[in-house]
Amino acid sequence: MYGTQSKRDLALELRSQIPILRPSIHARRANLTVKFQDLYGFTVEGNVDDVNVLNEVREKVRRQGRVWWALEASKGANWYLQPSISENQSLKASLKLSALANAVTLKRLIRKGIPPVLRPKVWFSLSGAAKKKSTVPESYYNDLTKAVEGKVTPATRQIDHDLPRTFPGHPWLDTPEGHAALRRVLVGYSFRDSDVGYCQGLNYVAALLLLVMKTEEDAFWMLAVLLENVLVNDCYTTNLSGCHVEQRVFKDLLSKQCPRIAAHLEALDFDVSLVATEWFLCLFSKSLPSETTLRVWDVLFYEGAKVLFHVALAMFKMKEEELLLTHHVGDVINILQRTTHHLFDPDELLTVAFDKIGSMTTNTIFKQRKKQEPAVMAELDQRLRRLNSIKLDDK
Repeated sequence: MYGTQSKRDLALELRSQIPILRPSIHARRANLTVKFQDLYGFTVEGNVDDVNVLNEVREKVRRQGRVWWALEASKGANWYLQPSISENQSLKASLKLSALANAVTLKRLIRKGIPPVLRPKVWFSLSGAAKKKSTVPESYYNDLTKAVEGKVTPATRQIDHDLPRTFPGHPWLDTPEGHAALRRVLVGYSFRDSDVGYCQGLNYVAALLLLVMKTEEDAFWMLAVLLENVLVNDCYTTNLSGCHVEQRVFKDLLSKQCPRIAAHLEALDFDVSLVATEWFLCLFSKSLPSETTLRVWDVLFYEGAKVLFHVALAMFKMKEEELLLTHHVGDVINILQRTTHHLFDPDELLTVAFDKIGSMTTNTIFKQRKKQEPAVMAELDQRLRRLNSIKLDDK
């Protein structure tokens, strides 16, 4: 959705070539900060070491692309749609070995990254967005956007307020055309699901989906499947109850998977939700470089919301020794922000997330959520009572 059709085709062609970044000789000699555009049009600041890392990553992407294309040539264009094995599904005697092999191969390939040029169709198919779209009339999205045009609600007012603050300076998103497309997606969804309406954070998620998907309508359906099927319920509702549950679950997992860090942060009186809330609401889109974020989303759309916990834990794990030396809350925040903003190697992040963090199944996360829900609801109820009491006192 990056610009016009011809521009988008050109962008796809450029992405498939995956250019090598070459900082000037003066920058190389002085090790100065350099600016460059990533594959999705974002301006990135980094030093020459960061550029070298990105070039190595892009070489891996090229090699990975050749693997995907070879599979498409040998197994067919939609080979990844063969029956897969979920973590909760027992292996039946009737299950074909080829289907099992495809599932294992696919999971491994997705963790290594989906080639940018294939990402739109693979996401759309594997996430369930294509199936969701097929259950409604073909004109659903166009009819929806026309029906809500001109209507004003608290959600639309907040969306209009957030549009210019969503990735300012991006060459397409921060244009009238980009704002209009993002507005249609967000407003359309706010009417599709009035319980969610609009929540700050969704603007960044939807914006990145627009840059990846081939059409605005596909971006809408990716947002729909994300909120309705992939993520936990009530993450983006008015009281953010689902998000509060996720934060409690994350804090509990941090104490189990990274006990030294958790104990040290508790001694500093540091609440992990200070950084993790934005990670979970924006799905890392505001924190990580876009190419790294999309590698996380590759796995998220296939393996589900447990991926968010793996990645968030990995952020802390990667800087464990440095974090253990901190004495102030501000130092913790600075280390985590510096780490995330310069995490140009998604393989490093995902290796820690899946190989150095203990195993967590979807069922494990589900049980943790159920355990935390009563406390969250009681806390939110108490907060509501307190607010109502203040309102009565003001009358």
